[in-house]
Amino acid sequence: MSLRLKLFLAFGTMVLLTIAIVVLVARQSSVRELRAFMLRGGIAGSEEIITKLEAYYTATGSWDGAGDLLQLPGQGQGQQRAAGMSGMMRQRLILAQRNGLVVFDTANEMVGNRLSVSERRQAIALQSRGKIVGLLLPLGGMAATMKEETNLVSRLNQAALLTGIIAGSLALFLAALLAYHLLRPVEEITRAAEKLAKGDLSQRVPERGQDELARLAGTFNYMADSLQQAQDTRRALTADISHELRNPLAVQRANLEALQDGLYPLTPENLQPVLDQNLLLTRLVEDLRILALAESGQLRLELTPTDLPGLVQRVIEHFAPQAAAQQAEVRFFDDLDPENPLPPLELDPMRIEQILNNLLSNALRYIRSGGMITLRIARQAQAAVITVHDNGTGIPPEALPHIFERFYRADRSRSRSEGGSGLGLAIARELAEAHHGSLTASNHPQGGALFTLSFPLPPDAPREPARK
Repeated sequence: MSLRLKLFLAFGTMVLLTIAIVVLVARQSSVRELRAFMLRGGIAGSEEIITKLEAYYTATGSWDGAGDLLQLPGQGQGQQRAAGMSGMMRQRLILAQRNGLVVFDTANEMVGNRLSVSERRQAIALQSRGKIVGLLLPLGGMAATMKEETNLVSRLNQAALLTGIIAGSLALFLAALLAYHLLRPVEEITRAAEKLAKGDLSQRVPERGQDELARLAGTFNYMADSLQQAQDTRRALTADISHELRNPLAVQRANLEALQDGLYPLTPENLQPVLDQNLLLTRLVEDLRILALAESGQLRLELTPTDLPGLVQRVIEHFAPQAAAQQAEVRFFDDLDPENPLPPLELDPMRIEQILNNLLSNALRYIRSGGMITLRIARQAQAAVITVHDNGTGIPPEALPHIFERFYRADRSRSRSEGGSGLGLAIARELAEAHHGSLTASNHPQGGALFTLSFPLPPDAPREPARK
């Protein structure tokens, strides 16, 4: 059974049930009110007489003399007429006690007799202080017979049934329109999802309004965008990996063939290029392995309490010879409050050192001879923050959104020996996020690239005192 049919049946059942209840209640109410109206004198109007009779009994406690309320002035004992409209319509009124004993009859025929069971059912109950104290039976005038009442009720039922059929048909038609309107976006999403499952990642659905179906359409479009982006990334990654592997393998093969053909003598100097390319391939494969593990959340971290400022200083010392060879300078500034030092952080020292190595290698690669790299460590709220700023040319604005992508190089003209594998920054960010930290890139207001590495402090770490 389709969803449209289910919705239609649900709406139709609800509509029919509602109409049936309305018709039933209206019928019962109409019959009850009609019966009360006719039995209480109908348009002959004995309602006022009933009120006077009940008030009379409440005041006197008996029906003695109550017949005067049912007579017109000047009428004889045997020719009485009911007062008000009842007299105009020649309606006969019989007043009886609660047990059915007649105490007054405008026709003076049943006084002293008792009402029959059927007459008691048709009589109007007179009440005083919440109790039945008498019966008033109107006869003649506009009072309807049982047959007439049955016919009238039948006609009312037919009218109610016709009204229900018309209202139900209109409601079912509107329910069908509503089901179609509600399910059209669902059908569009279903068709798009079927094509998406077959590999057509260009499928998108229109987003109409701001209801739940519009949110579903937006979620579908977001999923399709993500899948298409993932496919594009996978294709680009495959192409990049094949490109990155092809060059070292080609160099290795050329050198090995030259050695095999005797063009080069088999000496350590001639084997060194082959070894260098092999090391490059090994490093590239290892970088890919680390990146894949980090992205899948399977990278194993050896977390230990780590002195972060001390770790930064050790990394800088390791880079001192390389910086000196480039006539560059690496400066370190500890901006921490001596009275409120950083507590030991649960980090993997080897992976943090790998992050800093990638950042410093990247900075040394892009600064000019005689340039400067500045590292700072500070505390900002409940986080330890390390910044790496170089005075190079900075990052092109169009490259900032892609700087952490795999195999991305801001300067495409650089060779591999100058530009690296293009995985260092991607690995650095993944390692930072594996420690629940973050790594961002921007351009410093004074020029050069600025990388910001932050790690959250433990919840129980003392908070930084407010600065005055």
